[in-house]
Amino acid sequence: MKEKRNDGTGGAYGEFQSSVMRGLLTAEPSKQYHRTKLILSLLSTGLEWIYLLLLVLTPLAAWLVELTGISGNPYLHFLLFSLAAGLIAMVFLLPISFTSGYIVEQHYELSNQTPAAWAWEQLKGLLVGGALGLPLALVFYACLRSFGAGWWLPVGVVVFLFAVVLGRLAPILIFPLFYKFEPLADDHPLKTRIEDLCGSVGLNVAGVYRFNLSKTTKKANAAFTGLGRAKRVLLADTLLDEFPEEEIAAVVAHELGHFRLRHIWKGMALGMVLTFIGLYVVARIHFSLARTEVAALATLPWLALLLSVYGFVTGPLSNAFSRRQEFAADRYSAELSGDGSALADGPSAALRAGLERLAELNLADRDPHPVVEFLFHGHPSIKRRLAALEGGKHVAG
Repeated sequence: MKEKRNDGTGGAYGEFQSSVMRGLLTAEPSKQYHRTKLILSLLSTGLEWIYLLLLVLTPLAAWLVELTGISGNPYLHFLLFSLAAGLIAMVFLLPISFTSGYIVEQHYELSNQTPAAWAWEQLKGLLVGGALGLPLALVFYACLRSFGAGWWLPVGVVVFLFAVVLGRLAPILIFPLFYKFEPLADDHPLKTRIEDLCGSVGLNVAGVYRFNLSKTTKKANAAFTGLGRAKRVLLADTLLDEFPEEEIAAVVAHELGHFRLRHIWKGMALGMVLTFIGLYVVARIHFSLARTEVAALATLPWLALLLSVYGFVTGPLSNAFSRRQEFAADRYSAELSGDGSALADGPSAALRAGLERLAELNLADRDPHPVVEFLFHGHPSIKRRLAALEGGKHVAG
């Protein structure tokens, strides 16, 4: 195992970190890392559910309703109640959030952040999320007041439209709030190669950009972002600095596979179907609990709990769909980028090397337990991805 850094956290956080790590020392570092992250994620979800249950099964929610009722305006009352309940939850879950997002990342030498930098990024995320969520929250509460138990349908339509608009605007207005984006120089060999790859599948992109992912992590990544004419190719500086050109082209070709095979739209379609079903089911259950008072503030934690449970239960379905898409994009990359397009003879050497290097740099669990992969992983394991490429076919998701 890599030597642990002295990150100055100490105290209760340091003791918690040590107790978690000691229980996992028998596994290799990548498995230790992912098991620790999974344990913390499940613990966070469990505590969130406990908190929401406390709100609705004790006088706590009624007390918060009374405490925040400083105005006769129902919408202001709703926002103040939501803010108070959210702040309590944030403080309640902060130790786990800090442990997972900072301490564990530091322990495995994946983070480049100081505690202050981590806190600042979290604060920015809260502010941006609040600014985006405020109009959605008001629309949601207006639908509760206006449509009663039928609120789920207009809310679902608004969520869909919001997702489409956000997909177009996020690369231009939101992502630059967190990272610095610089277009690759015109004479950069990768720019021409990537533009040629995009052109070969009929994709016009608004640009190829480098962004400073290294300010937060040592991990590497690449992505297509945006919808319509807002599509951009984003390459992390860690990817550009650590990977040879052939492997970067293979990673980009994988992302092109998602575009060419219409995975973005298929994923959005599945997401919206699950969203509408979830909103309908939750609305019916909530109505049975709240009766005619569906807009009563004290019953809103039931909605949050039901939506969270629904997302947890349907997560494996979304993950299975995503894993199948990843297999298909891998095959497309091998065929497109390729020095090994005849898959019967093996995968593209560049793609294989790129996947191996990504696994090493990102400390991926190459062979997770099948149950863990089925329940929680949106990407197949590296072992199964390489096996699928070598076999020239998909491995069941």
